Amino acid sequence: MRHRRATGFGLVIGLALLSIGPAGARLSQADLARVAVAPPPDARAPLDLVFADAADGSRRTLAEAGAGRPLLLLPVDYTCRNVCDPMLALTAAALTATGLDPDRDYAFLLVGLDPRDGPESAQALLRAEPAGDARPRALVGEAGAVAALTGSLGYRFVPDPDTDSIAHPAAAILLTPEGRVARVLAPLALNGRDLRLALVEAGEGRSGGLADRLALLCYGFDAAKGIYTPLVRRILTGAAAATVLAIALLILVLGRRAGRA
Repeated sequence: MRHRRATGFGLVIGLALLSIGPAGARLSQADLARVAVAPPPDARAPLDLVFADAADGSRRTLAEAGAGRPLLLLPVDYTCRNVCDPMLALTAAALTATGLDPDRDYAFLLVGLDPRDGPESAQALLRAEPAGDARPRALVGEAGAVAALTGSLGYRFVPDPDTDSIAHPAAAILLTPEGRVARVLAPLALNGRDLRLALVEAGEGRSGGLADRLALLCYGFDAAKGIYTPLVRRILTGAAAATVLAIALLILVLGRRAGRA
């Protein structure tokens, strides 16, 4: 599957961004272990589910929002400022890089995971991360619609009531026009070439391999222990080492220039 070939560099960026997660989080390791994307065989989204469009409040089904195009679903927490912001920005950039026409070739849909977040929260996220030519449609749904959609896709998330945050996979789900799951993609490591191929295949009703699980979470701080999770600690350690190396190289270059003067 193509998203498995995503570079480690992209994941480093993603984890570094999510590492500033909520300091008051109380979810346990057992809670976090439940977070995953595991679509059942022949998983299919119920396209008759009704959501509200954050732009104008109009209510429409997923089928109407897709209008016969492949649907790229990006489940987000509209009030999250950890990974949801960069997920939106990077996905939009990859969609723009495909060269495909959003009016004809795909529908880019944001789906709010927290039914308490209204259109204002969705619009605030779009203002914070303008998506340009990708033209995402931000959808807000009632709890039943959100549960039905995520349940059908095997998308499991865990709310943290203590911090009003949600631990959820950093994943985008590509659907065929009929609603069948074509691919599970890592938004933080998308590129235009692979995404274009995936969208074209989905438009033809074809699907690629599916990952059993995406371990990258939009919830990086384990305040139940008061420390960052081991994976995030390793990423931060690597990022810190790279920073030190870059500073050392800069000092070396400046020192050589000074010696020539």
